[in-house]
Amino acid sequence: MTLFEPPRRVLVTGGAGFIGSAVCRRLAAGGAAVLNVDSLTYAGHPGSVADLEGAPGYLFARADIRDRAAVAALMASFRPAAVVNLAAETHVDRSIMNADAFVTTNVVGVQILLDCARAHRDGLNGEERDRFRFLQVSTDEVYGSLTPTEAAFVETRAYDPSSPYAASKAAADHLVLAWARTYGLPTLVSNCSNNYGPRQFPEKLIPLMILEALHGRPLPVYGAGTQVRDWLHVEDHAEALEAILTRGRTGEKYNVGARCERRNIDVVRAICAILDRLRPHGAPHERLIAFVTDRPGHDARYAIDPGKLEAELGWRPRKSFEAGLEETARWYLDNESWWRPLRERVYRGERLGLVPAAAP
Repeated sequence: MTLFEPPRRVLVTGGAGFIGSAVCRRLAAGGAAVLNVDSLTYAGHPGSVADLEGAPGYLFARADIRDRAAVAALMASFRPAAVVNLAAETHVDRSIMNADAFVTTNVVGVQILLDCARAHRDGLNGEERDRFRFLQVSTDEVYGSLTPTEAAFVETRAYDPSSPYAASKAAADHLVLAWARTYGLPTLVSNCSNNYGPRQFPEKLIPLMILEALHGRPLPVYGAGTQVRDWLHVEDHAEALEAILTRGRTGEKYNVGARCERRNIDVVRAICAILDRLRPHGAPHERLIAFVTDRPGHDARYAIDPGKLEAELGWRPRKSFEAGLEETARWYLDNESWWRPLRERVYRGERLGLVPAAAP
């Protein structure tokens, strides 16, 4: 038996983003009533949830988690049985250029969500109150960097963030766990490895490489591209989050990863090889790789140990990286109408004005 008896009611913040839209689809497909709350910043894309418009039980509200009155009103009207927080500023390069939005959204916004969730839960009665949950979706970057031979991150590893982005997510995780201890709010925290798949914003490594290669542009790779990341398909992540939300132990942290470590340069070369087959341009796409100066504080390696999640909740990833990467490339090739407006709106000919987004 799952935590929620139908009809389930889940408020998802950041649901027009990459991971958030996958979570909304997953929950709605399982019969949940979903309220998607998103402020539609540059990374929020209504097209990512267009297939849910008109679906039974699915609602959308444009609101910012930093707006306390709006969040409180939405909770009062929707009366969620759970909150899943995916609203966040996520791009490391952007956080290095200007950390303001990361602190206000990822830290202050989470505090406001927690306050509103606590007030909402306190107003519930009996079983409704007992079943309420708050899931904070976080990142492996809060743990810092691993050496090539260190064991993968486990939930008890001390936090050691390197970037303003990672520090803001670490602060949010601490707030969530503190609200559980101090106020008894039933919270959970998940820390995931690097996600990939359809509908990811084009400044991230995999979609950036696909789209730059399609246009015959240089493929910027930080340093020698030897940074190692642990890759997780977004649909596998959404399934893991549903399992944590419905069957996880409150007050706990769960690491989510696919045991799929790859060097950045190897990921880029794999994308080039796929595009050589799917969209050949004569010369191999690998000729476009351009090594650029590494970014400040760049973590060398991330790796997640999902053993706790596997043992307690029986979750396992379903997609291999090789199959998932080709599926992702095909999606971008077939869905120019989704990504082209984003690139034109955000890049505006100046390619974000950031250091090349060659590594997550």
